[in-house]
Amino acid sequence: MELFSQMPGAVTQGLIWGIMAIGVYITYKVLDIADLTVDGSFATGGAVCVMALLQGYGIGTAMLLAFFAGLLTGFVTGAFHVHFGISPILAGILTQLALWSVNLAIMGKANQALNVNNYKLLVSLRYLQETLNGQKPFYWSPILVVAVFVAAIIGVLYWFFGTELGSCVRATGANLNMARAQGINTDFNKILGLMLSNGIVALSGALLSQYQGFADINMGRGAIVIGLAAVIIGEVLFGKIFKNFALLLLAVVLGAVVYFAVIQTVLWLKLDPNYLKLLSALVVAVFLGLPHWKGKMSPTKKKGKGGRGNA
Repeated sequence: MELFSQMPGAVTQGLIWGIMAIGVYITYKVLDIADLTVDGSFATGGAVCVMALLQGYGIGTAMLLAFFAGLLTGFVTGAFHVHFGISPILAGILTQLALWSVNLAIMGKANQALNVNNYKLLVSLRYLQETLNGQKPFYWSPILVVAVFVAAIIGVLYWFFGTELGSCVRATGANLNMARAQGINTDFNKILGLMLSNGIVALSGALLSQYQGFADINMGRGAIVIGLAAVIIGEVLFGKIFKNFALLLLAVVLGAVVYFAVIQTVLWLKLDPNYLKLLSALVVAVFLGLPHWKGKMSPTKKKGKGGRGNA
C-alpha cells in the first residue's frame, strides 16, 4: 500500500519528464543527432519560469518565456554545428557548459524557491496531495494537467511533421544527402529541429520547477540519460504496437512513466538514493540490450540450399 500511495507522484514526474523525452526524441530519432544541450536547456526553462513568476508575470507568460528561452538555446547549438562546423555532440556540450553560467545569471543564485501559497501554478506537489485527499476537485490534479499538456504537444507535433516544412525536417534526419539533392535546406532544418527540441525540453523544465516548488542550477543534470531511457524503454515496450508517429511520441512519454515507476519501486525497497545514477545507467543499458538479446535467443533462419543460399 505504501508503494501504491507513492505511484501518483511517480506518474506525474514521468509525464513531466516525458515531455522532455519528446524533445530528445526529435533530435535522437527524427534528426539523427545526439544533442547534449538538454542538460542545460532543461534548467534554463525552470529558471526562466520561476524568475518570471517572481517578477510578477502570469503563469502563461512565464511558460512562453521558458519555451522561447529553450528555442534560443537550440539555436545556439545549431549555429555552433552548422555555421562553425562543430560536431553536434561537441556543440551541445559547449552550449550546455555556457548555460551553467547563463542559468546562474538568470536566477542570481544556485536555487530559487517558489511558494505555492503566493502564486497560482499549473502543477504542484501540494495540488497532487490535495486532490488525492479530496480537498481539491479532480481537475486540479497535476496528472490530468500534465496529461493535457502531453496530448496538446503530441497533437501539434503530429500536425507540424505532416506539413511540408516538418517533412523537410524528417527528410533531413532520414537521409541528409538525398534531402540536399531534393533542394532541401538541410542546415536550416537542423537548426529548426534543435530549436524545437530544446523549446519542448525547456517547457518540461518549467513544469517541473512549478511541481517541485523551486528551480535549481543542477535540476537538468542527467536529463539526457532520463530522456534516452524514456525513448528506449518506449521503443522496446511499445515499438511493435505503436506505428503511427503520434503513438510513437506517446510511447516515449509512457517510457518515462515506466522509468519513474521503476525508480520509485527501487526507492521503496530502501536502496540508497546515492546509487540512483548507477541505477539509471543500468536501466538504460538493459533496455538497450534487450533487442540484441532477443535476436540472439530467436532461432536462426535456415539458409537455402545450393546457389540460392549463397547468391
